[in-house]
Amino acid sequence: MQLEGHLEELRKRLIWTLVTFIICMCIGFIFVENIYNWIIQTANQELTILGPSDILWIYFVLAGSFAIVATTPIALFQVWKFIKPAISNDERKAVMLFFPAVLLCFLAGIAFGYFLLFPSVFSFLNSLATDQLNTMYTAEKYFKFLLHLTLPIGLLFEMPIIIMLLTRLGILNPFMLTNSRKVAYVVLTVISTLVTPPDFISAIIVMAPLILLYEVSVSISKVVYKKRLTGLKQAS
Repeated sequence: MQLEGHLEELRKRLIWTLVTFIICMCIGFIFVENIYNWIIQTANQELTILGPSDILWIYFVLAGSFAIVATTPIALFQVWKFIKPAISNDERKAVMLFFPAVLLCFLAGIAFGYFLLFPSVFSFLNSLATDQLNTMYTAEKYFKFLLHLTLPIGLLFEMPIIIMLLTRLGILNPFMLTNSRKVAYVVLTVISTLVTPPDFISAIIVMAPLILLYEVSVSISKVVYKKRLTGLKQAS
């Protein structure tokens, strides 16, 4: 296929993904009040808006977040359709096995961020407020805080599966991951600091599972690398 053909195929895949996103966002708007009422249960108080446009911004954020999560399987499928003609049968089998796992890890990360991480951090920050302080949260701040703790964690939970796939395809190996451990720890520390509120405890709560995920990724990479070497030896 010529360059124009690749670009046309990429355009078609992007259009399908965009159309799916718009449809899911419309569905999100239909149920946005239900989503809103479900999410604010953790706050245990009514949220405040500071202007008439705030509620519209909140509804767009909620519907957009719902659309991102709902569109992820379709986006992965479109990526698969785009790269499928360019890879071998063995690589196709590997990708087909790992794509569902990537989606499950993303959803697991979202669940971890929402059900475990967010309530813990939110409760800790609330405990810092004394009787002399009147805690009143704006809806905008609340949902920004929530999204910063859930969506990035969902993406980072895909790390073991992506590293496993890259090892299976021969792009990465456990030696590279081991030698890059110090750099990886620094990067994960920076990420945990960026996606959490500016306090030490929140960063630690996020950083610990990220480092654990990296070590799990290294261990998985070793197993996949050994199997790959065994398969290459048998093939030769």
